[in-house]
Amino acid sequence: MSRALWVFVPAELTLVVCLAAGVDVPAPVIRAAEAVVLTLLVTEAVLVRRHYKASRLAGAERRAALARAVEAAVPATARRLLVNEARGLTSLVRWVARRTHGVREGDLAAPYTGPQTAMMYGFLFVSVVETVALAILIPWPLVHMIMLVLDVYGVLMLLALHASCVTRPHVVGADGSLRVRWGALFDMPIGSAQIVSARVERRYPDGSLVKIDEPGGTLDLIVGGQTTVRVELTEPVEFVRPMGGRGTATVVRFHADDPEALVGRLKASLADREDEAPDGIAPRVA
Repeated sequence: MSRALWVFVPAELTLVVCLAAGVDVPAPVIRAAEAVVLTLLVTEAVLVRRHYKASRLAGAERRAALARAVEAAVPATARRLLVNEARGLTSLVRWVARRTHGVREGDLAAPYTGPQTAMMYGFLFVSVVETVALAILIPWPLVHMIMLVLDVYGVLMLLALHASCVTRPHVVGADGSLRVRWGALFDMPIGSAQIVSARVERRYPDGSLVKIDEPGGTLDLIVGGQTTVRVELTEPVEFVRPMGGRGTATVVRFHADDPEALVGRLKASLADREDEAPDGIAPRVA
């Protein structure tokens, strides 16, 4: 039922735009569309309430019961999108305030936005030009307002995406741990004891942001078509994809603007562990 909303709600919005543009839509089609969307929304509300009451009867507190009800009734992809957008908007505030997320005293923050900054601003420029052009070309006031809201929202989301990448860098902790990130969409914490070796390795793989070689357990987090750091792990480490899917990796390759500094910090931590560890079980410093 929840998945049906992804089909019928956009269809309803399309119908509204058509009506505002003066398209002659038969009355039975309008009534049928309204009835379907209303039925879906009511059904969704009933499901949320049913799951909420069941959780409360099982002894859950109100907040936990509501969280379980929403989790059961709302698709994981929809929840993930909402969380990502909320994190992106809060990143805008951090960007303006020149603050970073998850970087403590003694940690090394490793930016990675260099290869993609020009592309981001290019997309932003095109979006602004499109917004102005549509504002001039569309003659219908209601359609003009709808498109203006959508375009402004799109520009805001592009800014939020870039801001999240700037304010959420990779982090090498003071304890030798590593946090590999890409904005609000990807965050993979790796404990210091899980790292075997680290080295600078420049590669230019094809593919989307997150690419996993399942047989070898190699994860590529690609920025601007490249990766510059390779980290080998003692065991498979779990990560969450941008839309909520899960996977594991024993090798992680990602980009850092200054890979030498990041790898140098990791190697220093590995060397310290090697000095402290008993003979025969020390990590390998690569």
